[in-house]
Amino acid sequence: MTERPVVKRTARAVLLDGDDLILIKRTRPGVDPYWLTPGGGVEPGDASVVDALHREVDEELGAQITDVVPCFVDTVEHIGGDGTTGVTGVKVQHFFVCRLVAMDPARRHGPEMDEPQGEYEIVRVPFSRMGIAGVHLVPLSLRHYLDGNIEGVRALHSPDLG
Repeated sequence: MTERPVVKRTARAVLLDGDDLILIKRTRPGVDPYWLTPGGGVEPGDASVVDALHREVDEELGAQITDVVPCFVDTVEHIGGDGTTGVTGVKVQHFFVCRLVAMDPARRHGPEMDEPQGEYEIVRVPFSRMGIAGVHLVPLSLRHYLDGNIEGVRALHSPDLG
């Protein structure tokens, strides 16, 4: 069996604040709006995937998080570079359920804020099947996972897990 090389890794937050899930609504010219979890690529300066998660949440939301627990991994085909000459392999997206400690959108910074390509709107949706069904959440695999595992994801913060 041939393993595909991992050419990109991302860290994304299934970010809970009480009964709400915090998402980013992306609106770009010529593309239907879609919603995604805060996060982004793991960079060479990040000591770990979790460190990348904290950095990305700070950049995109001006937020601090706690109780970071791995909950889902998504692996998809990925072509690096310009799409024609880059290395072909897979992108591994690490999703972590976590809780919001504080958020100040005025502190948002980083490439998405410095050179925006469309809008990055912070939105809250109920962390429920109805709430998730009400938005076009990407990737689709995450939407399906959350739809079938709302209670299980919440249970990842149960005090008896140790």
